[in-house]
Amino acid sequence: MSAALVSVIIPTYNRAHLVGRAIDSALAQTYPNVEIILVDDGSTDGTGDLIERRYAREPRVSYLRQENKGVTGARNAGLRMARGSYIALLDSDDIWKPWKIELQLCCLNRFAQAGMIWTDMEAIDADGRLVSPRFLRTMYRASYRWFPTSESLFSTSEALAIVFHPAPASAAGARVYVGDISSQMIMGNLVHTSTVLLRRERLERVGGFDESLKPSGEDFDFHLRTCLAGPVAYADVASIQYQVGGADQLTRSEYGIHIARNFLRTIEPVLKHSRHRIHLPASMLACVQAEAHAWLGRELLAHGDRPGARKHLAESLRYRAFVPSALLLFAMSCGPSFTYPLARGVVRAAKRALRRAKPA
Repeated sequence: MSAALVSVIIPTYNRAHLVGRAIDSALAQTYPNVEIILVDDGSTDGTGDLIERRYAREPRVSYLRQENKGVTGARNAGLRMARGSYIALLDSDDIWKPWKIELQLCCLNRFAQAGMIWTDMEAIDADGRLVSPRFLRTMYRASYRWFPTSESLFSTSEALAIVFHPAPASAAGARVYVGDISSQMIMGNLVHTSTVLLRRERLERVGGFDESLKPSGEDFDFHLRTCLAGPVAYADVASIQYQVGGADQLTRSEYGIHIARNFLRTIEPVLKHSRHRIHLPASMLACVQAEAHAWLGRELLAHGDRPGARKHLAESLRYRAFVPSALLLFAMSCGPSFTYPLARGVVRAAKRALRRAKPA
């Protein structure tokens, strides 16, 4: 095993009650040559005092405090400080398995062409109870529905037990997959950030996170650019515990409009300027654009922006004429008497009727 340094970037904001367990999980790695860069994004809950008390004598932990810039600005600040040949990303409410980094390094050593590797993840609740042993495809179901198996995503695979020995018991029968998935990624995010390990060379090609894509939805843009830069790898094992249901998580429903807008902002330039690189059926590309506009249209309608909703729902219909939600919501957004809850109820009723009408 190489003794290369791994830089672990942990952004945090007002998570003094959680951040210690994330740091401890990085310090407890079976691969010890890590530096942990904690970027405090203007916390007001005593995070700095906690770090001083618990980690002042730990040379592998560096603490950087900055004015609040959001998670993208915090991650970028950490990336600028990183000295490692490899870069790992860890959110402050997530927990790594002890073998996470060692396993991923073994995989990248085996597959030199891969510039990034990610994994599956467990979901836990606020009390640490297991909610799901395999949560990646659940959290990103809208993207993974196009690719029901890892074999439909990747061109090459190998048994994980051959690449990493001894493999954890949870990895029995698991495989590591490698390939160019730049086309597939256009259908939506397939990568969870806290599971990622990148080579520095790939990061330098990709650059940092786009700080204009805030407060949420910047991860997809970063991972898409990483995949566009070359082959990547996926280890089919849960290497982290991801906490669900947090009151401060950026996946909460009120961030939906930002995620929807940033999703569209991410795919449109690629489809416009790099269409020759996307090897997917035209019907799939039309579908993802129709769904992206419909998604943003629904969010805008929910926020009372009828003109904006009308524009994006009409654009959705241009790509795909028979999207029930877009069709109905577009019609309803034209009339002032329809509220969003009423429109949503009618759409759901229409979808149920369509499902019942399908032949067995």
